[in-house]
Amino acid sequence: MLEKREFYINGTWVAPATANDFDVIDPSNEEVCAVISLGGQSDTDAAVAAAKAAFAGWSGLPKEERLGYVEKIFEIYNERAEDMAKAISLEMGAPIDMAKAQQVTSGSYHIKNFMRSFSSFEFDRMLSDRAPNDRILYEPVGVCALITPWNWPMNQVTLKVIPALLTGNTMVLKPSEVAPLSSYLFAEIVDAAGVPAGVFNLVNGDGLGVGTQLSGHPDVDMVSFTGSTRAGIAISKNAADSVKRVHLELGGKGANLIFADADEKAVKRGALQCFNNTGQSCNAPTRMLVQSGIYDQAVETAKQVAEATKVAPSNEEGRHIGPAVSEIQFNKIQDLIQKGIDEGARLVAGGTGRPEGLNRGYFVRPTVFADVNNEMTIAKEEIFGPVLSIIPFESEEEAVKIANDTPYGLTNYVQSQDGDRLRRVAREMRSGMVEMNGQPRGAGAPFGGYKQSGSGREGGIWGLEDFLEVKSVSGWPEE
Repeated sequence: MLEKREFYINGTWVAPATANDFDVIDPSNEEVCAVISLGGQSDTDAAVAAAKAAFAGWSGLPKEERLGYVEKIFEIYNERAEDMAKAISLEMGAPIDMAKAQQVTSGSYHIKNFMRSFSSFEFDRMLSDRAPNDRILYEPVGVCALITPWNWPMNQVTLKVIPALLTGNTMVLKPSEVAPLSSYLFAEIVDAAGVPAGVFNLVNGDGLGVGTQLSGHPDVDMVSFTGSTRAGIAISKNAADSVKRVHLELGGKGANLIFADADEKAVKRGALQCFNNTGQSCNAPTRMLVQSGIYDQAVETAKQVAEATKVAPSNEEGRHIGPAVSEIQFNKIQDLIQKGIDEGARLVAGGTGRPEGLNRGYFVRPTVFADVNNEMTIAKEEIFGPVLSIIPFESEEEAVKIANDTPYGLTNYVQSQDGDRLRRVAREMRSGMVEMNGQPRGAGAPFGGYKQSGSGREGGIWGLEDFLEVKSVSGWPEE
């Protein structure tokens, strides 16, 4: 069993002010795999004080020097990719091959893209040719609280830590207490890169403890949070008293519109994407809207995909999905599958209970419901499990209406060979992102949503700007 009780504060590993052990559970076997400490107010205060003291020196460095530190982080991160994959696989159940190919590389991908965007970023700009003596200055926000989830640990840590570092902010990272081992390793990487003391700090803790202490702390200037909409609302309320900046990347209930002229792999592609990472992705296309002419065949195809999706422990090599992250998450998924059955959705694959042959671990059967409508709970609530809901539609207008009939607005998907339709539907979707015909969004594209899916954007230039204040100056003297 691993023992990771210390926090990284002001450039050193320190013991918690008060012992408060917390067991990290391997979701593949329900056994304790590590023990960490949950921080308290004294730990939070020490980390924030260290970040505040380091701000002037770090923000005053030339941008090239800050970039140099991130380049070193990138180098060491890649050197420790194997260790990172093992940590993620152990803590949250990602199959080891998937952890290597997707989880770890999502972090290196973002670091690389941020370095590229940052190299040409101008912090000092003339307002316009008509106002040559007006300057727009971009300056770091200050001390940032970065609160990250368990489902894509390094994806979210790098989307927050790296732009915050590059733009001259200092920070306190609070990873999910459910999956903290990868962030502990990331802190070791930052330390090995020689980032000055106090610039980056890590305190483990839960949402009600350290999370609340950070979001309401008077010396924290910004909170960047990724997680549930419920928690995002609580953070926003707690941060309001000090009027600090709040960035939220929250839940989703993505609609995947499959028109009759979609390519033959559209349904299979959508189902696989829904089940990937055991359905534990905020941008998963969990509502599959299918035009009536191809509906029956789509249901059959999705059924075949679900039945062919292997479920196995995270340490096994191969192409399969792993367990849900925790007992709480497992029980939530089971309850919602049962709710789908009770409310009259047609179960065509999967269902409640563990897959055959797996009687330990938080394993979920890949599940497909047909004949779902938007009034059903499984169409409304974010399940965060390998559960696909298939909804029929007749017309383009009806499909868009169903897709937008949700409090969320993160990612929607469209499958069609009609270019005019693709353009129309993309414009009509009330979501921060739209992906069409299986084409992933490009490097540096902004990630974020509308409505209860959050506010702000991560990635690329938008991710840098999110950690910057804009200062307007008149009467700038000519040099």
